[in-house]
Amino acid sequence: MTVALMWEARAVEGRGEELLAWARAQELAAAPLRRETFRAPQDRVLVVTWWDAPYDAELPELPEPGGELVTRAVHRWRFESLGE
Repeated sequence: MTVALMWEARAVEGRGEELLAWARAQELAAAPLRRETFRAPQDRVLVVTWWDAPYDAELPELPEPGGELVTRAVHRWRFESLGE
């Protein structure tokens, strides 16, 4: 089974590039099958990782960035792949 973990944060205004660099620099305790980083308007950063694991497996996730960098707590979602 393939599971995707999504991590999304919104930077303090004008600090989107700093949040993006911070997210890219975060190493996970194990390597996912795939990892992609996205950005969106309003200084938002999204990281998606894919894992060959059961839906409820304990998987490494990106931590919370420092409170001075983000406007709110990180949002996290877990999805199960249903194939194509």
